[in-house]
Amino acid sequence: MKTLVIVGAFVLFFVWYLTFLATRLDRLHHRVETSWANLDGLLQRRAAVALEITHSEIADPASAMLLTAAAYQAREASIENRSIAESGLSGALGLLLADGQSSQRPAEIVLLRELSQLTDKIRIAISLHVDAVTRTQLVRKKAIVRIFRLAGTAPLPITYEFESDVL
Repeated sequence: MKTLVIVGAFVLFFVWYLTFLATRLDRLHHRVETSWANLDGLLQRRAAVALEITHSEIADPASAMLLTAAAYQAREASIENRSIAESGLSGALGLLLADGQSSQRPAEIVLLRELSQLTDKIRIAISLHVDAVTRTQLVRKKAIVRIFRLAGTAPLPITYEFESDVL
C-alpha cells in the first residue's frame, strides 16, 4: 500500500511537471510571436519613415532613389529575403545619415528625430525578440520536451541575420 501511494505521488508529480513544461513552452512561443509582431511593426514604420525622408529635401536625388528602393524592398520582402532587405535599408539609411547633410527645417528635423527614436525602439525590440527565441530554443532542447513532443507542431523559432546588424 505504501509503495502504491509513493508510485501514485510520483506519477502525479510527473504529470504535473509535463503540464507545467507544456504551459511554459506555450507561453514562450506566444512571447516569440508577440515580440516578432512588435519588431515587424517597428521595421515597417522605419521603412515608412525612410520613404517620407525620400520625399523631403534631406536626401539628394541619388540617395533618395537608393533609399526608396531599399524601403520598398524591406516593406515587401518575403520572410526568406527579409534579412537582406532590412540590412539593405539599414545600410541605405546609414549612408544617408553619414553624408552629414544637416537641415534646419522643422519638418525634416522631426523626421530625423523620429527615425532616431525608431532605431532605438528597434534595438530594444531586437534584443527582446532574440531573448525570447533563445529561451524558447533552450527549453525545446530539453530531452523531456522532445521525448513527449510538448512543443506540438510549433516551428522552432529562429533569429534573422539583420538582428545582429548595427542599426
